[in-house]
Amino acid sequence: MVPHRPAASADDRQGRRRLRWLGAALLLVAAACAETSGDAVTGSEPAAQDATATHTTAARDACTPLADLPGGDVANAPEQNREFPWDRADPAVLDGFDFTQVISGGPPPDGIRPIDTPCFDDVGTAGEWLEPQSPVMVVEVEGDRRAYPLAIMTQHEIVNDVIGGTPVVVTYCPLCNSGLAFERTVVPEGRGVADGQVLDFGTSGRLFQSNLVMYDRQTKTLWTQFTGEAVVGEDFLGTELVRIATSLVGWADFAEATPEGLVLSRDSVSGRDYGRNPYPGYEGAGDGFLFDGPRDDRLPPNTRVVGLGTDIDPVAVVLEQLRTERVVDVEVDGEPVTLWWAPGQASALDRAQVDDGADVGSTGAFVSILADGEVGTFTQADGEEGLFTDEETGSTWNLLGEAVGGELTGSRLQPVPLDDTFWFVWFAFQPDTAVIGADALDG
Repeated sequence: MVPHRPAASADDRQGRRRLRWLGAALLLVAAACAETSGDAVTGSEPAAQDATATHTTAARDACTPLADLPGGDVANAPEQNREFPWDRADPAVLDGFDFTQVISGGPPPDGIRPIDTPCFDDVGTAGEWLEPQSPVMVVEVEGDRRAYPLAIMTQHEIVNDVIGGTPVVVTYCPLCNSGLAFERTVVPEGRGVADGQVLDFGTSGRLFQSNLVMYDRQTKTLWTQFTGEAVVGEDFLGTELVRIATSLVGWADFAEATPEGLVLSRDSVSGRDYGRNPYPGYEGAGDGFLFDGPRDDRLPPNTRVVGLGTDIDPVAVVLEQLRTERVVDVEVDGEPVTLWWAPGQASALDRAQVDDGADVGSTGAFVSILADGEVGTFTQADGEEGLFTDEETGSTWNLLGEAVGGELTGSRLQPVPLDDTFWFVWFAFQPDTAVIGADALDG
């Protein structure tokens, strides 16, 4: 497949003008988000609070630090005294990867400060500030399900966490709207699982195809967030982090399905205005900030798609098609998958306040195999937003793939990793992708 670069339309030119404005805005965001370099790496509190903050540390004792959760105290591998790859004369680069395309997005390393010592609230406490439509990222490991509000993630992008006893890095790239999670334990090539090293990750301040480039603090290897692959560095080159299924949903869906769940607390870092969107107007703005990758004219660059599958069998489902049909069945890497949509999630990248964003809805993707091994056929439940039924048993399922009524009550579908993202970045990383629903954009 040969990528196209069609002539710029008036809409494209307008979008690029908006992005030039956005570039200036992002530099201001970086300055507002950055603490001192020592502050950013160690996770200590900033010397002064944001004067515009709507929340302070007054309720800090109410949240639960990660170290107090079962299995939460995990020792990271020791850090090595390394320079960043861009400061080395001849860094090791993954075969086929263009290191010259890794460019500065403005902030220095950890200038957009990761959360290294997360603190968690219960659903009742989090519900005091989250609205039903507030966008949250849902991550679950071994029955430990947590929500990470995008109002927090847009300002930090990375959370080094331990979920269900597994060291995990939870990531969100606002420029791609990609909320992804990976295991943090990496096994060096030629070594056994017992030799696995637990890495912790920071924001490099660099972008690749408008996507967050992470680095591990142990070796300063660079990793792309979109693939979780080590692309520059001596130790782990070509290693891919183990992906954990995630979904972006409205707060109400998480709270109803997980009343005993944990929620990343605003008190993890004090003095931030987490209701404010640092990227107002980015939704629908055209190509991504500093994006100069391959383009394809099957869809406009800023089209929202749900990306599924690996390099073997990638597919992009146009969100507008899914919004219309509510259920789309696809085959992903040889397995039958059912993809669901329901209204109720605000775009984190639209308006000046996160909760005021346009309703982009929530998605879930699951292997379409019921508890008895039969392939299920799913439809939206009659008159019930956010609920679905299978034709085989008549059971009712929520947006997180749990049977909440009928014969299969209590059973769960296997989640499939998905990415609610924009077409420009999905195509840049998955140029051989199939597309479902392009006709939904006509007219």
